[in-house]
Amino acid sequence: MLDRALEVATEAVLEAGAAVRGFYKDEYTVRDKGEDNPLTDADLAANNILEARLMGAFPDFGWLSEETKDTEERLSKSHVWIVDPLDGTKEFTLGIPEFVVSVGLSIDHVATLGVLYNPIEDQLFRGIVGQGATLNGEAIHTTAHPGLQGAKVVCSRTEMKKGWFDEYTDMLTPFGVGSVAYKFALVAAGRAEATFTPRPRNEWDICGGVAIVNAAGGRTSNRHGADYRFNQRDPLKDGVAATNGHVHNDVLELMSR
Repeated sequence: MLDRALEVATEAVLEAGAAVRGFYKDEYTVRDKGEDNPLTDADLAANNILEARLMGAFPDFGWLSEETKDTEERLSKSHVWIVDPLDGTKEFTLGIPEFVVSVGLSIDHVATLGVLYNPIEDQLFRGIVGQGATLNGEAIHTTAHPGLQGAKVVCSRTEMKKGWFDEYTDMLTPFGVGSVAYKFALVAAGRAEATFTPRPRNEWDICGGVAIVNAAGGRTSNRHGADYRFNQRDPLKDGVAATNGHVHNDVLELMSR
């Protein structure tokens, strides 16, 4: 079942990504969902494609998407698609190619499968926990870097501008990246040792990325070090830590300060 789910999810994100790419740097409608939280025609087009393809292939699964009205029906399901049709909408509207279509599959509350696609850079990240992760078909792994000294950290540009990392730059090398899910993908691919924030994130922001980082040999948790449980009534999670595993406890200690 997981192999078929991976193939269906891959076809769905590629189709959704093509739709997003068609809107990129073109005319589209932008709506405002709140502070720094725009919604575009691209989000909605991708959401429609993903829901049609994923639920069409697996009608008994549950569904949780940022762009679909949530219902309690999913809470009774063991298998739930958790989707962000366009993670990094703000970057999309600014013409910065740091956004992804994100699909995760939660099984019994565990992020088990993930597919992330950056349609501008044409980067397809896939993973099944226990089976490994790939970028465009090539195996990827988190790094073996042993500690925070010299570690590369992908982080929010907003948090960098606020000076959150200023006191650590003698130890860490922080660099800003847009989408939350894309940050996870870069950690999984060994482009950075960690991404973390004490700020809350929703299940759709992280489910696909959690699966891929874990599949690539890394570790993920909330800011207190607890493993994530998905398909919860409240989708908001208490902070983010995704690392190569070796630096995880040090990252948690940093956040606790």
